Amino acid sequence: MMRRDQSLVSTRWVAEHLGAPGLVVLDATFVLPGGTPTAAELYAQRHLPDAQFFDIDAVADPDSDLPHMLPTPEAFARAIGAMGIGNDTCVVVYDTPGLMSAGRVWWTLRAFGHDRVSIMDGGLKKWQDEGRPLTARTSRTRQAHFTPAVRPGLIASREEVRRALSDGSAQVVDARPAARFTGAEAEARPGLRSGHMPGARNLPFGLLSDPDTGMVLGPEGIRQRFAEAGIDPQRPVIASCGSGVTAAALAFGLHLIGSEAAVYDGAWAEWGRPGDTPVVTGPAGSG
Repeated sequence: MMRRDQSLVSTRWVAEHLGAPGLVVLDATFVLPGGTPTAAELYAQRHLPDAQFFDIDAVADPDSDLPHMLPTPEAFARAIGAMGIGNDTCVVVYDTPGLMSAGRVWWTLRAFGHDRVSIMDGGLKKWQDEGRPLTARTSRTRQAHFTPAVRPGLIASREEVRRALSDGSAQVVDARPAARFTGAEAEARPGLRSGHMPGARNLPFGLLSDPDTGMVLGPEGIRQRFAEAGIDPQRPVIASCGSGVTAAALAFGLHLIGSEAAVYDGAWAEWGRPGDTPVVTGPAGSG
């Protein structure tokens, strides 16, 4: 049905394959805390026919005081098994704008060992612009069995980020908007310091897609964006952001040009707390 290396698929491809055996479509729309309507409410209003809702806040570690941290492998297997996803299932993920939170679900599946996952280029915005069908009906699916195989290399801890910043073993790139990165704009989550990690680079995730269509840039455009941010895709990269969601968009961009990145799951929600993690303000590379 789909090649394993086809990480980005078109709306046309999805339309032609909706309902095919072995395919599950996931709505990965995410809304920041306090935003309305919520992601679940948006899904209830309209989504692709037969799409399942992947709730980033629910498929998470309930014992962590950080937002939507990865769940245990067992909990993840139960959650996606209930969505009809087994180890051989082909999965297509989309979000509302195109490349905001779909990358988080793409990365999560890969972090637990599932490679047959793609992102729908342009997201729900492009699908709607093309006049393709939407529904408010929730589809039921058969339970599937998924056996997870965690890939530690795709997941970075605070200690690994601290070490990378100290010894240069990996480049750290932050997907937050420039004003939050520099500290000119306060963080949305209360209690967090403003600024960025010393030595980190900034590549706002939205720069990897066309703002008008939501479609992901081509390989040369992606390479140019990372080069402008001072990131060498041939060297190890750790991606961060506000809470581990949009960092995965950068990891997805690197994947499309043949590189891999680890995602700092705790992200600024963890690093920016009051404590001994170093924080600086100003332009990229300061500190």
